[in-house]
Amino acid sequence: HLIEICDAVAVASLLNATLVIPIFHLNNVWRDPSKFSDIFDEDRFIGTLRQHVRVVKELPKDVLLRFNHNISSIPNMRTKAYSSPDHYVQKVLPKLMELGVVRIAPFSNRLAQSVPSNIQALRCLVNYEALRFAEPIRVLADDMVVRMMKKSSLAGGKYVSVHLRFEEDMVAFSCCTYDGGRKEKIEMENARERSWRGKFHRPGRVINPEANRRDGKCPLTPLEVGMMLRGMGFDNTTFLYVASGKIYNAAKYMAPLRQMFPLLQTKDTLALSEELAKFEGYSSRLAALDYTVCVQSEVFVTTQGGNFPHFLMGHRRYLLGGNAKTIKPDKRKLVLSFDDPNIRTH
Repeated sequence: HLIEICDAVAVASLLNATLVIPIFHLNNVWRDPSKFSDIFDEDRFIGTLRQHVRVVKELPKDVLLRFNHNISSIPNMRTKAYSSPDHYVQKVLPKLMELGVVRIAPFSNRLAQSVPSNIQALRCLVNYEALRFAEPIRVLADDMVVRMMKKSSLAGGKYVSVHLRFEEDMVAFSCCTYDGGRKEKIEMENARERSWRGKFHRPGRVINPEANRRDGKCPLTPLEVGMMLRGMGFDNTTFLYVASGKIYNAAKYMAPLRQMFPLLQTKDTLALSEELAKFEGYSSRLAALDYTVCVQSEVFVTTQGGNFPHFLMGHRRYLLGGNAKTIKPDKRKLVLSFDDPNIRTH
């Protein structure tokens, strides 16, 4: 949600408009019904932006009355991905001036990356200052950081965090092959159909797992992550924190990583089951816990693209004055090493 929120504030500023706290779309894969206030501190968000953009928690009653209390009745200004600031001023602003209110949906990547410096500065203010996790998330996340530092006290409280993208949906979407067995094939086909309904069976769609792997598009397995870290000099005394969702076939795939790094921790080992219970079923809130622990790590390792590592890398640079240590592997080159039959003997 971070990109959308930053862009929403930027667009409101461009239009000199009041922004209503964003409403999140229910993702078909994650199915997290969390509202803005479940994840972020609304009052902090509104207060930090007060001198830049007026933000309100809900539409005024007179506006709702005009549209029979039905937000979907408000005209929706559909915009293309990465629209320029000029587009909003020329196309959206006239409608806003006419009606006094507009709705923009969907709003994923709907503002160009290249914008005037003052708008980019506002995006940064939103991301690094205005957005703070809601108190229930902050309390547990901060406790987890303290616990992780205590467990790594022999290393001065320093630890390595790894964002491991090897959940079932990620493996399925990549169209990569791992053990190549019939069970895996059926599970992946079912996962793709469940979440993307026919997308991978459209006419002309070619699935080539080997080409995907050579192009560096396949998620690294836990074993491959472990091999990479060992090859870089991280030994079995390294304190490792793994941030992830539910790992695909975890009993099988996590075993070698745990064997290589016996001091490995996750949110499930740092937090009590009763502490995590109120976050279960809410992927965004669970990701916020991981995010906080990763931000405080000595080294951050990203194994796959996506918003989580991109925002985290930027946040760490912001907090550490550009001196954050990040490992972002070139997976095309890694594949050549992993496929070397002699690699496991070195």
